[in-house]
Amino acid sequence: MSLPLEGLSAVVTGAGRGLGRAEALELARLGASVVVNDYGQPGRDGSGEASAGPAQQVVEEIRAAGGQARPHTGDVGGHQQARELVELAIAEFGKLDILVNNAGILRDRMVFSMTEGEWDAVIRVHLKGHFNTTRFAAAHWRERSKAAGGPVYGRIVNTSSEAFLAGSAGQPNYAAAKGGIVGLTTSTALALAKYGVTANAICPRARTRMTEDVFAGAGFEQPESGLDPLAPEHVAPLVGYLASPAAERVNGQLLVVHGGMIAVVERPRVQAKFDSKQDTFTYDELDTLLTPHYARRPTGETFAAAEVLGLKRGE
Repeated sequence: MSLPLEGLSAVVTGAGRGLGRAEALELARLGASVVVNDYGQPGRDGSGEASAGPAQQVVEEIRAAGGQARPHTGDVGGHQQARELVELAIAEFGKLDILVNNAGILRDRMVFSMTEGEWDAVIRVHLKGHFNTTRFAAAHWRERSKAAGGPVYGRIVNTSSEAFLAGSAGQPNYAAAKGGIVGLTTSTALALAKYGVTANAICPRARTRMTEDVFAGAGFEQPESGLDPLAPEHVAPLVGYLASPAAERVNGQLLVVHGGMIAVVERPRVQAKFDSKQDTFTYDELDTLLTPHYARRPTGETFAAAEVLGLKRGE
């Protein structure tokens, strides 16, 4: 019996640790040949000397299990290095079929204290990094489709976050990047569908090097025994599924995943609608219509999609 991803090749960014590592191992377990990308900096804020160690270690794990893998230690925030990553997969395995964008860093700060550098660094790695790899993978699939005279196989799985869905007070850069990734995903899904390519995004909740202090003391303590509900291994199977032929009809979707739970997020819906009784609204008319509407909501309440999804802490 063949494996679901047998004969396919994949790139996973940020795959030296945490979620990316679990995803790379899962894709390999399902039969894919994997390029393991990781810049290898030890600091979750992107600090420290780059190292080939994390990517190489995951490659060795995949090979030890009988799979095929190659390391890549470039920075996906760099346009040329992202090009080289995609070209490596094509050179090593003949083509690229699956792109999983996971690489990221954190530089948390309240919006009134954040520096320009802290903003730019997070946007660069998360949002620009997703664009960079997508741009070159998309060009590859378009060229193959033109040569074949029809659709080819292509899968993109991008990594967003609940910080985008429900807000995160100390992460304006991260939340903005993750929201941008959803926009990039839906645009890409529409643009590449005719070539046979799908693009989807996930919002994973997992205990990793980047999030361990976020969960500490916040109702998400790691259990003393058994599988951690926030283990990255809960997320990896969904990535494997979205990368597979079985998911050919799943495109432009956003899915929240953690601890044995998957929630499919709808596109935003209109909550209320108001029409002017004149040529255009006046201040007084808006005051009459909108003020009572928002007066029914608690002071300071914001759009909290996570609560709508039943993803409050401890659930």
